[in-house]
Amino acid sequence: MRPVRPTKPKKLNGAPRARGSRPVKPTPKLGHRNLRAAAAVDEIAGKRAEWEAAIADAKKAHDRLMEAIDILPEGIVFLDSDGRYILWNKKYAEIYNRSSDLFAPGARLQDTIRVGVARGDYPEAAGREDAWIAERLDRLFQPSGRHEQRLSDGRTILIEERLTGDGGIIGLRVDITELKQREESFRLLFDGNPVPMIVCAKDGGRVLGVNEAAAQHYGYSRAAFEQLSIRNLQAYESEPPWAGQQSDEEQAARTWKHVRADGTLIDLAIYSRHLVHNDEPAVLLALMDITERKRAEARLAFLAQHDALTGLPSRNLLRQKIDDKLTQMRRGSEKMAVLVLGLDNFKSINDTLGHAVGDRLLRGVGKRLRSILRQEDVVARLNSDEFAIVQGGQARPEDAAQLSRRLLEAIADPFLLDTNTVTIGATIGIAMAPNDGDDAEKLLKNADMALSRAKTETRGTFSYFESGMDARAQSRRRVEMELRDAIQNDVLQPHYQPLIDLATGRITGFEALVRWPHPERGMIPPSEFIPIAEETGLISALGRAMLRQACGHAARWPDEVRVAVNMSPLQFRAGNVLSLVMDALKQSGLPASRLELEITETLVLEKSGQVLATLHALRALGVRISMDDFGTGYSSLSYLRSFPFDKIKVDQSFIRDLAANREAQAIVRSIVSLGKGLGVTITAEGVETEAELRCLRAEGCHEAQGYLFSRPRPNAEIIGLLQAQRDAAGGSSPGNAMVA
Repeated sequence: MRPVRPTKPKKLNGAPRARGSRPVKPTPKLGHRNLRAAAAVDEIAGKRAEWEAAIADAKKAHDRLMEAIDILPEGIVFLDSDGRYILWNKKYAEIYNRSSDLFAPGARLQDTIRVGVARGDYPEAAGREDAWIAERLDRLFQPSGRHEQRLSDGRTILIEERLTGDGGIIGLRVDITELKQREESFRLLFDGNPVPMIVCAKDGGRVLGVNEAAAQHYGYSRAAFEQLSIRNLQAYESEPPWAGQQSDEEQAARTWKHVRADGTLIDLAIYSRHLVHNDEPAVLLALMDITERKRAEARLAFLAQHDALTGLPSRNLLRQKIDDKLTQMRRGSEKMAVLVLGLDNFKSINDTLGHAVGDRLLRGVGKRLRSILRQEDVVARLNSDEFAIVQGGQARPEDAAQLSRRLLEAIADPFLLDTNTVTIGATIGIAMAPNDGDDAEKLLKNADMALSRAKTETRGTFSYFESGMDARAQSRRRVEMELRDAIQNDVLQPHYQPLIDLATGRITGFEALVRWPHPERGMIPPSEFIPIAEETGLISALGRAMLRQACGHAARWPDEVRVAVNMSPLQFRAGNVLSLVMDALKQSGLPASRLELEITETLVLEKSGQVLATLHALRALGVRISMDDFGTGYSSLSYLRSFPFDKIKVDQSFIRDLAANREAQAIVRSIVSLGKGLGVTITAEGVETEAELRCLRAEGCHEAQGYLFSRPRPNAEIIGLLQAQRDAAGGSSPGNAMVA
């Protein structure tokens, strides 16, 4: 074995190596080739680091992209140029949950579609699977496309796809099921709504859709309707219904006039609401036909100023027209005439022929008056049977007189109303402006006073207003006020005129006749205040007071003596006569059989069921009913059948000069014969002479009353009068027992 020679330690880089350390090889010296290789290795290492960093960044970006598209509410899918999946988000997988197991990078969309068709995921493909798949793939590679897709679970998906620059595809999927349901609900509400509805383009008003109600209302077919614009429907050129300051969302109703297909005009209240229709800004119009309401409003406005029966201006409109003509008159020197025309005996025609004929007569009068006046003249209806005529340009009262004559002649011609020929007269009162008044109310008032005078003095003519008429009117007003106070304070008193039995000459009863003891004017006769009481309605209170007093007085008379009280038709129309009579009898203690109520035959002529029922109820109480003023009406005989009267009183117009009037004697004879046949007492009124009395006895009349026997007397004299009769009857003949 070769011995080992100890070696000397070597220097490392010129320095001695420590004992026991590992020897380090000295770095060899590199040549140019080795240096280049080393640099290449370093560069590769750097590039690798950059690549790894880039890959890491790309992965982070991809993760962020996936996070971003995953949170989108729409489904997103990216396909390459061959239609293979690159990536998709969670929403896309949720939408196609039945096919999500087929999604994989590199898988083809057409394969998933075929599988879905085979599974029945697309109900629209049923029966035409291959054609449907071909159409779907054809849409896939269009530059851009948008369509809807129905899924088997009932959902509707909106698909929008676009090609990218490298030939790939970006697809968007939106679940529009709720939107489609709302659209379907809207369609059902729209099409089936009974309210006419139209959808119009907001720009230009082109009709985009109508419901069946609108098509029927306008008279167009739906196809023809959708060729129109909203302006074709408007009757007049104007802005569309949705123009204005209202909100874009919804507008309040606005009134428009439209025209139907047949040319008729209709009024509409249109409600509008803005919406989007097939991706186009549109307006939904709901149409409320208010044609009838507008007509009713116009009718009400007309009736507010016109008479409903004749169509003539009413008093309110007449005042306006008079004031207008007065304004014109003040600018010039002309005068103006205001005429008030009242029909004569119109109430009698109404009572005998009925209100329908009376209404036709009033319409006929209005037409005649209008026909003979100028266009600028005014004719109006004031009340039941009065009309007013206003004529300007009147320079003299004679002109108003000439007009009045023409009006009276026109009214005098007979009116043919159905099968009735009616003749009626008229009376006119005239007021001239400005002398008789400078405002409408005063002129009408003065013309009415002139009419009242003419009716009192010369019916069938005309009368001018005179200043004294106003004083008489003021006097009448004063009488009305004093009468009201007298009734309230029980100033009025009944006086009693005896009823004489012509067979025995004895007093059978008394008729209560009202008297008014005035503190200044003395005893005022009924002829002065009863008409005022009738006109003002005070007659009801007056009649109630007289009934109460008469029953109270008669209760203290002998039992065989009755009391007769006159009842006004107005009291019967008020409907409380029965209760008034029952109260008066109860308070006085007078038996009902001793009370006799006198009514005029005009009350019976009304044929009122209420009146007849009241009369029968009074008869059931035991009260006697007498028909007063018999013979002055138009149909007395026929109306005797309406009610079984106890007594008929012959009007004094038939009794006056009875002995010398053969016609009156024949009438009285007929009435007495009628009374005997019906079992009714006949009483003659207004007997003033012995000759009249002898005729009545000769004809067999039952009773009589009048000044021949006694004037009406206050109650204080009645007991003495009856006592005197008893004393006189003790030894005298019946004729001598009558009152002196």
